[in-house]
Amino acid sequence: MRPPASPPVSDAGTEARDPRFDGVDQWPVAAVLDGLLEGQMAALAAVRGALPALAQVIEAALPRLQAGGRLAYAGAGTSGRVAFQDGAELRPTFGWPEDRLVYLLAGGREALYRAVEGAEDGWEVGAADAAGLGPNDVLLAVAASGTTPYTRAAVRAARSSGCLTVGIANNHGAPLLADAEIGVLVPTGPEPVAGSTRLKAGTAQKVVLNMISTGLMIRLGHVYRGWMVDMIASNEKLHRRAERMVAAITGDGEAAVREALAAADGNVKVAVLLLSGLTVEAARATLAAGGGHLRQALPRDDP
Repeated sequence: MRPPASPPVSDAGTEARDPRFDGVDQWPVAAVLDGLLEGQMAALAAVRGALPALAQVIEAALPRLQAGGRLAYAGAGTSGRVAFQDGAELRPTFGWPEDRLVYLLAGGREALYRAVEGAEDGWEVGAADAAGLGPNDVLLAVAASGTTPYTRAAVRAARSSGCLTVGIANNHGAPLLADAEIGVLVPTGPEPVAGSTRLKAGTAQKVVLNMISTGLMIRLGHVYRGWMVDMIASNEKLHRRAERMVAAITGDGEAAVREALAAADGNVKVAVLLLSGLTVEAARATLAAGGGHLRQALPRDDP
């Protein structure tokens, strides 16, 4: 089965050549870097126009994830690797369960390390990879051009199964934006190196994904007063960070904080509630009753 024909993409899109960089191969290094930085700043500025769409994504995704759904990412090439990176950071930073993360990457995990030629053209593979997604799941699909067959097929298959689908693209008129239930356009325009979407488009994609996932984690209760209270303390640096968090939240001294964290198996939220006077069992039950939100679980808390 072949993908439907894609409408023409704007001439000012990611494949166009930026005449400003016509002589870039002859510029001094300082001028090259200045031009590249200017492009990165423009990419960041382009994200602002997408803020209403990003808010819509978070509001639509939240009830599905609260119901136990999974967060899925889809993409090919640079876009796929940017998407994978965002998802991979969610467990260590927010304690998001690995079994609630899904990666749909054209070419599979091998494509994280090297280009898998032709993988992004796999319409049938994209549809098959997304077949397991369902009504409580959320798919964030990224393609700079918005025409990538693999990514479009994944979105269409997921949407037909009731999954919330979000298409993120950098070109006006990108068909991915129409394929998805919610389209997020971040028009970054021509690249300093024509077609190299690892530059401006990739930067904008990373920012957009960071904002969506972080916004979701905040609303899901994985952040309290700016602290990552569900992080996984997997090394000495993070153990020290957990101690600082508990001390800052409770005002208790080092010895009490370490004792509470030990009793809580390193769980910052439980340790905070232990220092408020609850038992481990009561702390876990109170957190569960409040949907994991520490603010709701604390006996008394400032507004």
